[in-house]
Amino acid sequence: MKNIKFWGVFTLVILTAFSLIAPLQVSADAIEGETVVTLGKDLTGTQRDQILNEMGVDPNGNAVKVIEVTNQEEHQYLGSYLSKDVIGQRAISSAKITLTSSNKGISVKTNNITTITPSMYANAAITAGIKDADIYVTAPFKVSGTAGLTGIIKAFETATGQKIDENKKQVANEEIVRTQDLSQQIGDPNKAVQFINEVKKQISEEKPKNPEEFRDIIINVSNDFNINLNEQTINEMTQFAQHFSELGIDWDQISQQFENLRGDIKNILDSEKTQGIIDTIFEWLGELFDSIGELFTSASSRQ
Repeated sequence: MKNIKFWGVFTLVILTAFSLIAPLQVSADAIEGETVVTLGKDLTGTQRDQILNEMGVDPNGNAVKVIEVTNQEEHQYLGSYLSKDVIGQRAISSAKITLTSSNKGISVKTNNITTITPSMYANAAITAGIKDADIYVTAPFKVSGTAGLTGIIKAFETATGQKIDENKKQVANEEIVRTQDLSQQIGDPNKAVQFINEVKKQISEEKPKNPEEFRDIIINVSNDFNINLNEQTINEMTQFAQHFSELGIDWDQISQQFENLRGDIKNILDSEKTQGIIDTIFEWLGELFDSIGELFTSASSRQ
């Protein structure tokens, strides 16, 4: 009788353990061609129809799943990095995701998005864990696009049936904000994206241990790209770098997504890194020739 009770309890424990673990491991298979649209909840009826028509989606059809993104969700993921006034009180920006074949990478296009570029969305989406998808972000009128990532992530989760880790969502949205801030400071959105990408790569490879080491990476990368950062930006970037590091992302696991980026965003990410290095080399050569010129001038004056 004791043995029966023992095995009964043992079986119950095992079943309970599997019931807790299984939901974390089981998810719907991603289906190539699966499309999900997220609409800003505060769009008017006319604007909703306009957006769906722009996306080529039949509002009365069942082929594409349409869900909503609320202003509350936008505040949830952006509230730590932007003021309430900046985020606003309406959810307007909308997104469409279509899953592609494995290892095809990410493609991003936008419309009426003024400050967040396709490469910014792509970079942050990869941080969040999004892969192999065609992404389209739009609005019925000009908007900054900062909240667009919320819709992208929600659409991807719905399309794949896979829940993205909340910490990844937070860091990806922080990345969007920090990249936009840097873009405005240096006046070059493409260079800002490449800077962020290089920071993430070095963090993954060097595995800094304390705030000073994270700060050193930020400063060293800014020097490599000939970018002058103010103290506030350095501090914000250092904080972002620490948050990214805490995700424990293996750079090798996501580098394939960067290799498979499609369209202009791949060219931007490739060319900007090269251009940054070239700019640094020319600056160094300029300083060298100036020094040589000063040397000859000094020698002539002594003759």
